[in-house]
Amino acid sequence: MKHSASSALGTLFRRFTVMGRKYGVEWWILVAGAVVILAVVLMAILAPMLAPYSPHDQNTGPQLSPPTTQNPLGTDNLSRDVLSRIIYGSRTILGVAVLAAIISSLFGITFGLISGFSGGLFDRSLSLVMDSVYSFPGLILAITFAAMLEPGIISITMAVAVIYIPTYFRLVRGQTLSIKEELYVEAARAIGAPSPIILWRYIFPNVVATTVVVFSMNVADAIMIEAALTYLGLGLPPSIVDWGMDLAMGKKFLASGQWWMITFPGLMIALLALGFTMLGEGLAEILNPRLLER
Repeated sequence: MKHSASSALGTLFRRFTVMGRKYGVEWWILVAGAVVILAVVLMAILAPMLAPYSPHDQNTGPQLSPPTTQNPLGTDNLSRDVLSRIIYGSRTILGVAVLAAIISSLFGITFGLISGFSGGLFDRSLSLVMDSVYSFPGLILAITFAAMLEPGIISITMAVAVIYIPTYFRLVRGQTLSIKEELYVEAARAIGAPSPIILWRYIFPNVVATTVVVFSMNVADAIMIEAALTYLGLGLPPSIVDWGMDLAMGKKFLASGQWWMITFPGLMIALLALGFTMLGEGLAEILNPRLLER
């Protein structure tokens, strides 16, 4: 048993080494980002086992206590454990950011495929709408949508998702316009293949690789947008544990020396966004065909 485990680890290490030699520093950037993301995902999944207290427990220690052995990251103004709130808060920010990116990618890729393939008035009209949305600053647009909706997870997710739909649309539409002129697509038309089959079998597989990179980058950006919205008091009710909300609360006590309330949530937001950014940067370099020619 020990021999097989060590053999498997040795094989995995050799594969990592081979990939590192093939792609260089880009591979290790990707791995570092994946490790950060995996750590936060595990923290979110195992929150009940990892958190020493309930995130709403107001009897975890002295009020506004600095980091101690009882409260490793200190307590807030309501005597709640900061570490427990960070662990549980990972569920909120990950859920909102990833779900928003999934929703925006589904709509953006679908609209981009249909618009680029069909052309004509429909393509021009939809492109005009998407360009109009794309021209707005993302945070301002998200604030507008969040202010119009009732506070809640679904509302803030939709507010964040809307601003990324044009990103997928523009990317996929541009590639679809190019791919639909390829010979294999013309051959599929010639044998009578219906449009949905051509889109699904011949065009979609050739555009999905680049959307993976955009997805990772959008999750990183969505983390910052979600934190900004909750920091401003938009999107989520106070009963939901969130890093952005704790950041806003900690700001009030920073001037009086309680630095831990704002420092640790801020570091986690930056670290998680950096993880997805590194993953996206690594994928962008590795999926670049020109690198494979080296």
